[in-house]
Amino acid sequence: MAGFLSILMYHQVGRFAPMKTHRANYCDRDRFARQMAFLHHGGFRVLDLEAALAGLAGKQPIPPRSVVLSFDDGYESFLQEVLPVLRRYDFPAVLYAISQYLGKRADWFAKEPGRPVPRLLSGAQLRAIRQAGIRIGSHGAHHVRLGEVDDRTKWRELADSKAALEDLLGEAVPHLCYPFGSFDQTSLQMAQEIGYRSALTCLRGAATREDHPLALPRKAISFGDNLIGYAWKLLVKQAPTPALLDWRRKLG
Repeated sequence: MAGFLSILMYHQVGRFAPMKTHRANYCDRDRFARQMAFLHHGGFRVLDLEAALAGLAGKQPIPPRSVVLSFDDGYESFLQEVLPVLRRYDFPAVLYAISQYLGKRADWFAKEPGRPVPRLLSGAQLRAIRQAGIRIGSHGAHHVRLGEVDDRTKWRELADSKAALEDLLGEAVPHLCYPFGSFDQTSLQMAQEIGYRSALTCLRGAATREDHPLALPRKAISFGDNLIGYAWKLLVKQAPTPALLDWRRKLG
């Protein structure tokens, strides 16, 4: 089972009414707790992102059953629902924050009537989470689809968010997650020029040494995933999707 790792994609964790759409944006708090217990008792290696990148670069082995926990958008509920569980098992994780939305509401939810609009972490809360050992990455400045905007906007989104988060945290922020999973060749090239060393996508599959560090695939954890489905996502490498294969060919 060595040679690949599962980068898991989470968004909000908490209590939610049953839903038919956007299921990958939500995870029930009880299921999340059971998932983390499963990792702890099932012999999985939950890696810090830096260790994972070293393995993918061939600088060290990728242990069997390797997992990275990633959380998009930076919801305020992370403090109550996620951090205590991660601390229980001493699990590392990476949280991707939107620099111009700190302390605000995720107003892109409001475009769909009836969908609750959650609050995002403030700058002070983000610093506290970093002090608790959670790695912080950039999710852009305004949460725009980088693959659909002009080059000037791309650059501002990538550069401004990195600079703002570095100023807030007092340390380098070399890790990126593309908002909505939207990116193109220009986005990737700009990210590299600006100084990002890794970027997560929404391309589905296990991450391997075939992948470019600025186009890493993930496995989405959905609201409907029971423990059997969760285990299957972790233990089976899965065939890469056509989109992932296409990017591997472009960047190989």
